Amino acid sequence: MGTTIGRIFDLTVQKYANKEAIYDVRKNQRLSYSEWSVQVNKLANALLAEGVTKGDRVSTFLFNTEELATAFFACTKIGAVFNPINFRLTAEEVAFILHDATPKVVLFEKGLEPTVKAVKDRFSKTSFWHIDGENPGYAASYHQRIAAASEELPDITIDENDLYAIMYTSGTTGRPKGVLHSHREIVEQSLIVIGATKLDSYDVGLVTAPMFHCAELHCAFLPRIHVGASNVILHQFDPKKVLSLIEEEKITKFFAAPTMWNMLLQEDLEKYDIKSLKTGLYGAAPMAPSLVHACHDQLGITLVQAYGMTEMGPAITFLGEKDQLTKAGSAGQACLNHEIRIVRPNENGPSDPNDVMPTGKTGEIIVKGPCMMAGYFQREEATEKALYKDWYHSGDIGYLDEEGYLWVKDRVDDMIISGGENIYPREVEDILHAHKGVLDAAVVGQPDDRWGETVTAFVVKKDSSITEGDLDEWCKNSDQIANYKRPRKYIFCEALPRNASGKIQKFILRKQIEDMFLPNKQ
Repeated sequence: MGTTIGRIFDLTVQKYANKEAIYDVRKNQRLSYSEWSVQVNKLANALLAEGVTKGDRVSTFLFNTEELATAFFACTKIGAVFNPINFRLTAEEVAFILHDATPKVVLFEKGLEPTVKAVKDRFSKTSFWHIDGENPGYAASYHQRIAAASEELPDITIDENDLYAIMYTSGTTGRPKGVLHSHREIVEQSLIVIGATKLDSYDVGLVTAPMFHCAELHCAFLPRIHVGASNVILHQFDPKKVLSLIEEEKITKFFAAPTMWNMLLQEDLEKYDIKSLKTGLYGAAPMAPSLVHACHDQLGITLVQAYGMTEMGPAITFLGEKDQLTKAGSAGQACLNHEIRIVRPNENGPSDPNDVMPTGKTGEIIVKGPCMMAGYFQREEATEKALYKDWYHSGDIGYLDEEGYLWVKDRVDDMIISGGENIYPREVEDILHAHKGVLDAAVVGQPDDRWGETVTAFVVKKDSSITEGDLDEWCKNSDQIANYKRPRKYIFCEALPRNASGKIQKFILRKQIEDMFLPNKQ
């Protein structure tokens, strides 16, 4: 029958019953694996009492909390389909997901109650449970429900091929799609991550990236539970609090998006004793080589990069610690049991998996492996396109070098075509990130009557004195990019729009350009 996520949890509880499993910093609550197991079983039985049956959806609209972690495993015990929702979404975006997923139960917290209140009347068949604060009237109390529930293990048969979750994509280019994953796919992902990051039961991991995202949930949190490690749960990312917790809790490993690592480097690191930290996992967005070097030099840690996408569980490559400096900028090599191909992009439909590009030549990245999604929820046409000929078509552009390392250039949709030449924004962004006065940068195409598009850079300053002329001179003097690739316009801003996984929302930047410049065109 195979191992399920719920079975992973039970085996760890048996082996490490008295070991600390989780520490919820906000609540100052510490639970051993045996104590936490009681909470998981009680929630599972409370959901059954609410009428949740195998295959029903249970949504969480929460920041990082013990309750989200408990719901994650409780659902796996009863065959409910776990659906964590991005806490940064607007009311209408949440309503879209609730309408699409049709959950039986939604768990939410006080800080997000205004969003829930704005949409709850549209979902009369959904039961809303609040985990903290005063009862808003329309919701049941999570803690009252589990207090009254049995702590016995539910007697429900779960198969490894049963659906485990609907994880909604970040929606950077349109409406999010619900990605369907089975238990088997995510157990495989956990095993792969354990090997790639050298996890063991002595590790103490920090949960600081959003748990609703599969990068944190599947590549960091679940693998640590799998091996019996301890977990410190931070409600939201805060660089000072992260550094304090590393010192106080002797954190050894954690995952963060590149922008989060960058924020840590802006703090006064001399104030903190962070020598317990051994490994940093990063992903969800590219990390500029200059930032890789800064993390290595200033934090004194080894780094492991994971590259992937929700549809693949998410990791499809790893760049290990030995390659971080020599292969800085690469996404690494294919994960265990995964195959990657670079194929010729097809503008009229899915790329042909057999139209493989030569080594070193750029094309669309497609991948095949044991963690590949079952499909998109209620999106047959999108599923057929994404999984054409049993390969996942990522929409990312890149190439494989002679040693089999993957170099991701950009999204197909983000490529800039200027004067008939293809320009990949990431290579320009990497040059800008290397400037000591730049904190963050993003490059997009601006429509141009003569060239089709010109390169425009949005820049967040680290040094307030830098000017457009300084950056233009920096790019002109670089031997890393051709002259036609350098930005023709710089727009300075306070921050770049990013989604919760750290990816830059370039459609927002393109809309800003449209609003700023196109109305002036005659």
